[in-house]
Amino acid sequence: MHNSSDTIAPLREFVIGMTNLVSQESVEQNLISKGSTLLKTLIQSDAWLPEFCTVPHSEFYQQFLLHADPLGRFSVVSFVWGPGQKTPIHDHCIWGLIGMLRGMEKGQHYKQLPSGGLVVDGPETVLRQGDIEAVSPAIGDIHVVSNAIPDKTSISIHVYGANIGAVQRHTYDPVTGSMKNFVSGYSSKQVPNLWDRSAEMRAGLN
Repeated sequence: MHNSSDTIAPLREFVIGMTNLVSQESVEQNLISKGSTLLKTLIQSDAWLPEFCTVPHSEFYQQFLLHADPLGRFSVVSFVWGPGQKTPIHDHCIWGLIGMLRGMEKGQHYKQLPSGGLVVDGPETVLRQGDIEAVSPAIGDIHVVSNAIPDKTSISIHVYGANIGAVQRHTYDPVTGSMKNFVSGYSSKQVPNLWDRSAEMRAGLN
């Protein structure tokens, strides 16, 4: 049982679970399936997310790093969407999971034709709190994402099979499909402290 002051415990447990998973599993399909189960548990509540990882920017969606595996096998990121904010059409170049924590998100997948042009791939999706979506080059990796609520902030938790802020990826021109390289980076140099368990330990002292 966690001491009530250990609010970040769900994120720490998720990171421990993902670290065990990537240590034991290398098949992408299994990483997505088992990682989705872990992420489903994490996004049941949003009380664990530190306040600084919830703050929208007036112009741009924000990407706050929550944890990066030291061996580069996965990363966990809080995406914060202000009203009306959206991504360009982009890819990831590795597997990823998107879990809806607060609000709603709209997504539209695309595929690239041999000619280089883009076509819509399937219907627009809407993620509501608790929903999870997967992306990867093997199952569909090009999409555009936006906040589905016009007047409120939405937050999604993303898990990727690399340190996503340092991965060279691509944006796509919606008309021509032409690709442009980009590296997303992160919106803050601060990372939550998962490892200070002193309050929990002190509570158990006699």
